[in-house]
Amino acid sequence: MKIGVIKEGKTPPDERVPLSPAQCKEITENFPSVNLVVQKSDVRRFKSEEYAKNGIELVDSVDDCDVLLGVKEVPIDQLIPNKKYFYFSHTTKKQPYNRDLLKAMLDHNITMVDYEGLTNEKGMRLIGFGKYAGIVGCYNSFYTYGKQTGSFDLKRAYLCEDRAEMEEELAKIKLPNNFKIVTTGGGRVASGIIEILNKIGLKKVSSTEILENDFNEPVFAQLLVTDYYKKPDNSKFERRDVYNNPQDFERDFMKFAKTANMYISGHFWDKNAPYIFTREDAKHPDFKIKTVADISCDIDTAIASTIKPSTIVDPIYGYDAQSESEVSFDAENAITVMAVDNLPCELPKDASDDFGREFIDKILPHLIDDKQGVIDRATICKDGDLTAHHEFLRDYVNGEVTA
Repeated sequence: MKIGVIKEGKTPPDERVPLSPAQCKEITENFPSVNLVVQKSDVRRFKSEEYAKNGIELVDSVDDCDVLLGVKEVPIDQLIPNKKYFYFSHTTKKQPYNRDLLKAMLDHNITMVDYEGLTNEKGMRLIGFGKYAGIVGCYNSFYTYGKQTGSFDLKRAYLCEDRAEMEEELAKIKLPNNFKIVTTGGGRVASGIIEILNKIGLKKVSSTEILENDFNEPVFAQLLVTDYYKKPDNSKFERRDVYNNPQDFERDFMKFAKTANMYISGHFWDKNAPYIFTREDAKHPDFKIKTVADISCDIDTAIASTIKPSTIVDPIYGYDAQSESEVSFDAENAITVMAVDNLPCELPKDASDDFGREFIDKILPHLIDDKQGVIDRATICKDGDLTAHHEFLRDYVNGEVTA
C-alpha cells in the first residue's frame, strides 16, 4: 500500500497535517507493508526539510499512491480519479457548499473515507481535532478576558511556536477571588478545556458548589447536560435521555448565568435540543456572564451571544443583549465573545501531532486490515456510488434538499 500525504489546497490555507515528520518515520519503520511519501508544500507549519530529515521521500505528484491523506476538503480541480481519500469532507450533514464536491467524487470514482465517520462499534469517534479546539479555545477565553478588562495581555496562540510556548503565557493570568467559570461538555473538546484550566491552577468545584458558595479564589465547574437541562415536570433523568430525546427537555442554564463570570462552551448541541441561553435570557438583569468563549460555535442558535464566527486574526467581538447586536468588545455592558471556528489551526504542530498519534494507533491497523469494518462504516462513496451506510445522502446528491 502506498500512502501519500497531500498538500492542502483549500483557501485560506491550513497549516495542519495528518501526520508529523516523526510519525511518518514511525510508519515506515513499523509497518513494512506501507510505503509512504509526502507531497511537497509551502503551506504546512512542519516544513518539507523536517520530513526529509526523517528519511521521508518528498514528491511533486501523488498520482501513483493508493491512499491519499489530507485534512480539509480537497478542491474539486485537484481531485485525482480512482483514489481512496481520507479527509474532513463536511458533507454528511448535507452541507450545501460541499454538494458539488461529493458529486465530483462520485463522478471521479473516488473512495471517500471521512475522518468524522471513523468510529468504534459503540459509535464513538476514534479520531479528530476536538481536543485542540478545547485547548486553544480555553486559552483564548482568557486572552478575551484580559483584553476585555485590561488586566493582562496574552500572546496569541497562533503566534506561539507550539503549545509549550503558549502555556508559558498562562502565568500572566490574573483573576479576582470568587471569579466563577462554567464550562459545558464532556467529550474531546471538554477534555482540552479542562487541561488548560488545570494548567492555570484553578480549583474545580461541583455544579452545586458553584451555585451555593462563594470562594476566596477563582474556580470552575464542568457542567453536563444533567446540570443545564431539565424535564418540564422536574423529574429525574439520565444523560442518555437527553441525547436520545433532546426535544423532551427545557433549558436550565440561567441559574448558572446568574452567578458565573465566564462561560466556556465545549458541548455538542443537537438542533432538537433547547438553547443553552436565549436572547431574552441575556437581557435579564441578573444575567452575570460577561465573557463567552463559544468553542462549539453554533451560530445564532444555542448560545444567543454567538451571532457570527470570529477569526484567528480578529477573535473577539461584543454582543449587546438589549439591542441584540454586535458592538465593540470592550463596550460598556457588552458580553465579550470569542467564537473562532477553526481553533486547532492556531497550534498546527501540536494539533497535527495529536491527530497523527490517533491515526497510527486507531486507524492505520484497520486501513491495513478492516476486519472490524471501521473504514467501511466511514466510507461515504465507492465505485461511483454512495455506500449503504450513506444512502441517506441520496437526496442531497440529487439536489432535492438544500441543507
